[in-house]
Amino acid sequence: MTKTDLSTFDNSWYDPGRGIVVRILWYYVNIIFIKSYWLPVSSIKRLLLRWFGARIGTGVVIKPGVNIKYPWLLEIGDHSWIGEGVWIDNLAKVNIGSQCCLSQGAMLITGSHDYKKSSFDLRVGEIRLEEGVWIGAGAMVGPGVVCHSHSVLALNSVAAKDLDPYTIFQGNPALEKRSRPLKT
Repeated sequence: MTKTDLSTFDNSWYDPGRGIVVRILWYYVNIIFIKSYWLPVSSIKRLLLRWFGARIGTGVVIKPGVNIKYPWLLEIGDHSWIGEGVWIDNLAKVNIGSQCCLSQGAMLITGSHDYKKSSFDLRVGEIRLEEGVWIGAGAMVGPGVVCHSHSVLALNSVAAKDLDPYTIFQGNPALEKRSRPLKT
């Protein structure tokens, strides 16, 4: 039986999209201004993210404690909210539509590993949250997932596959629970 051999791990094929100097500079900007709790001002965070290549819409709210891996692979639509402690681990593109809400501690994870390979190869997949999506507190969205318009991923749930529009999903793995009717 073959065993895992991490000494053969090789992700040299992976390109994070920017050179080492920009990545190191972002690392410190992220820690000091985005991830920290001493700067609760969204407008400054939006500006810094844009300087590093993120496409950020108007009225985006970014709470303290947010961690963003690579801003140049991030797009956030108008009036979306990124809650405290959200982790956007975007080794691949993440597109968050307009009017979306990522609650406290939610995670968008674009990378994983191929558990079938002894070298545990890196695998990445883009994430897309369409308009009006709500990702509940502590919930996780995995690589390659599309959360369709106005879908909801409930508290502490895990989306490993696409979520249907106007539907509430819950559990690990997330399963359809009911429709999401919206009232005005």
